[in-house]
Amino acid sequence: MSLRLRTITRDEHLAFISKRPSASHMQVPSWGEVKAEWRTESIGWFDDAGEQVGAALVLYRQLPKLKRYLAYLPEGPVIDWFDRELDRWLEPMLAHLKAQGAFSVKMGPPVVIRRWDAPTIKEAIAGKQAKRLRDVEADWYEPRAFEVADRLRKAGWLQGEDGGAGFGDVQPRYVFQVPLANRSLDDIQRGFNQLWRRNIKKAEKSGVEVVQGGYEDLPVFHQLYVVTATRDHFTPRPLAYFERMWKALAGEDPDRMRLYIAYHEGEPLAATTMLTVGEHVWYSYGASANHKREVKPSNAIQWRMIRDAYALGAGLYDLRGISDTLDEDDHLFGLIQFKLGTGGQAAEYLGEWDFPLNKLLHKALDLYMSRR
Repeated sequence: MSLRLRTITRDEHLAFISKRPSASHMQVPSWGEVKAEWRTESIGWFDDAGEQVGAALVLYRQLPKLKRYLAYLPEGPVIDWFDRELDRWLEPMLAHLKAQGAFSVKMGPPVVIRRWDAPTIKEAIAGKQAKRLRDVEADWYEPRAFEVADRLRKAGWLQGEDGGAGFGDVQPRYVFQVPLANRSLDDIQRGFNQLWRRNIKKAEKSGVEVVQGGYEDLPVFHQLYVVTATRDHFTPRPLAYFERMWKALAGEDPDRMRLYIAYHEGEPLAATTMLTVGEHVWYSYGASANHKREVKPSNAIQWRMIRDAYALGAGLYDLRGISDTLDEDDHLFGLIQFKLGTGGQAAEYLGEWDFPLNKLLHKALDLYMSRR
């Protein structure tokens, strides 16, 4: 059965996403408004009966001085990835994007290849068995994911050249997630390690109060975020970015974006943003002060977000990206160490894939990006 593809309206896109248990927060129409420097388009797939069976948000970035674009589908498209005839989805998409002036297409199939449970990772770290997560035997595999990768390679798609480390892609290949479905809150907390449980109690005893903030509290978050950027050596996004993000996402759905602030004796010490699409909840941005770390505001704020995600009916709480390093001397090890304390699972996605519609321009872009 063939599929037709066309540009769809925002309402058609949103209606399709709302019927699904989960889709990436980067595949909802409002994400296009967040990424204001890109041109955006919603596209949909339709079967012979005219029913919509897939959707995607496409971001177009123009090449300097040329009417040619990089077409990017972050953590998308939202289609049936396990269809044995994957070409019937991807071929019309490539034809459409080429007609729109795309010289190269980048996408991130939302397909998990394997998962490692927290005890497995802890054991590997303690026994110094492996330097990388990928060298540890996984607890769960999705055999169909390997078939998807084979189909993509045969169709001419090129896998991102990060070698599996997780940070060469634009979006993280390795993430850390806490399953919430079919579990009680007590069971979820029992899954935390002793340090996390102790830190949550310590925050409570110290009088840390976690409140849900609004748009007017974004400057409080941003001040802490700038402190964090200085400490962790990254370039902070401007306040205007988060204000635009709030207006776009919360305008689409009041629960799409939330803000949390942890106060101690009236002083903000930590702040986070949380995103929700269907049954999937993400911890998005985190920020914290350099002082009073002993009252453990970051653990308190995560526990509040997990409880609120649970109350929203989420099946998964996603702590987003980790590196796959298990080397305690690696500067990225702290990321996995903190998230490991939640007792969740590390998950590996298929990573990002490129299709050069114009090989010369695609190569020129690769060269330009590698020199930046």
